[in-house]
Amino acid sequence: MAAKVEQRRSSAVYKRRIEQAEQSRYIEIPFDMPEQVEEIHVAYEVESHGTSRAIIDLGVRDPKRVRGWSGGARSEFRLGLEKATPGYTPGQLPAGEWAVLHNAYKVPPEGCTVTVTIEWRYATPRWLKGDLHTHSIHSDGTYSLEENAAIMEELGCDFIAMTDHNTSSQNEAYPRNTKVLMIPGTEFTTNFGHSNFLGVAEPLDDFRVAGMADVHKKLRTARERGARIVLNHPHCDFCPWEWDFAVDHDWVEIWNGPWTERNARTLAWWQEQLVSGRRLVAVGGSDVHRPDPYIKHAMPCTWVWAESKTVAGVLGGIDRGHVVITYAPDGPLAELQCGPYRMGDVVPMDAAEREVQIGMQDLQEGDRIRVISERGVELERCTEAAGGLELRISGEGRSFVRVEVWRFFPQAGSELLAAVTNPVYFAQAQGVPY
Repeated sequence: MAAKVEQRRSSAVYKRRIEQAEQSRYIEIPFDMPEQVEEIHVAYEVESHGTSRAIIDLGVRDPKRVRGWSGGARSEFRLGLEKATPGYTPGQLPAGEWAVLHNAYKVPPEGCTVTVTIEWRYATPRWLKGDLHTHSIHSDGTYSLEENAAIMEELGCDFIAMTDHNTSSQNEAYPRNTKVLMIPGTEFTTNFGHSNFLGVAEPLDDFRVAGMADVHKKLRTARERGARIVLNHPHCDFCPWEWDFAVDHDWVEIWNGPWTERNARTLAWWQEQLVSGRRLVAVGGSDVHRPDPYIKHAMPCTWVWAESKTVAGVLGGIDRGHVVITYAPDGPLAELQCGPYRMGDVVPMDAAEREVQIGMQDLQEGDRIRVISERGVELERCTEAAGGLELRISGEGRSFVRVEVWRFFPQAGSELLAAVTNPVYFAQAQGVPY
């Protein structure tokens, strides 16, 4: 299954002997940057020949300029498209001749040898997991951005969206020295509904609204600045979406925090939208604010089949509907494929393959799997053992197929949703009803 895809990597080792006559000189160790690199990791070791200790500084240049310098403060660094070790500038990694930079600050009379190891990590389509709805001390949360990132990193997650209420300061203050991709965001918070704006650092200049016309205006501003728009917890008991549902939006948050009746209402509403012919992407988010026994980071967890670990890669994958939501980062993962098409894709009418393959991992004994189309539940299966399972169903005559996994949780004393996929869609002849 595609869930097992690992990021493609390659590496090389370079050695350079430095003589004492080269002391105080800047030395380059050239290397070729391949195409489609997402991140490089550079580490070096210095072997002194003789009793005196060599001091060799570290940096890197790309084909046009120096991209970072740490002197003798670091023995390694990472440099990526959107994140980098402090002292290094993230950004595009153009193919061509690069060089590791060294300053031969102190060289023993006998000289020294520098060993540089470079690992290239390539943009590889793969599953990335994270949380699309979080809060911090930049609004009404108690977690710092650093704490949020550290928790997500410990959970093995890849990304987190910073969605503090009606502010964008978190998008400037986010920690750079973390492996977790920080997606800029703002929760547009009104008295009659909340919406996440994702992907831009400052989607609004003023969040205040007095009526529907103002809401449309704010959404239009966020859209013009490039934000993805998510309707948050639209059937919540306390802060539902009471504005017009015909507002401009990209995705809907069908799963907010622990699975409860409010989420069940949104799941049912989403099914109605799909049946009506809408191809509306469903996402989830924890809405975590502070330590809580039930509301925790990445619960639920949104999985995205992304082209790269970048903001554009993750949001682009969600745009395409390549999304599965699980109750936690280690929840059961289900994937749908129909030939070359996966969740979110539209299988054309002339496609040779119209059978949907359903692959599932990390199931527990007793999990209940429901395969759903516009006709309702078409197939239901209870697992007899833990592990993986594969099912198949024909997409012929159907407009979509999606999957839910339900599990009995002893802590709650009831069966709750454990995973839900976005649908695989099937193109219909014009005039043919769903």
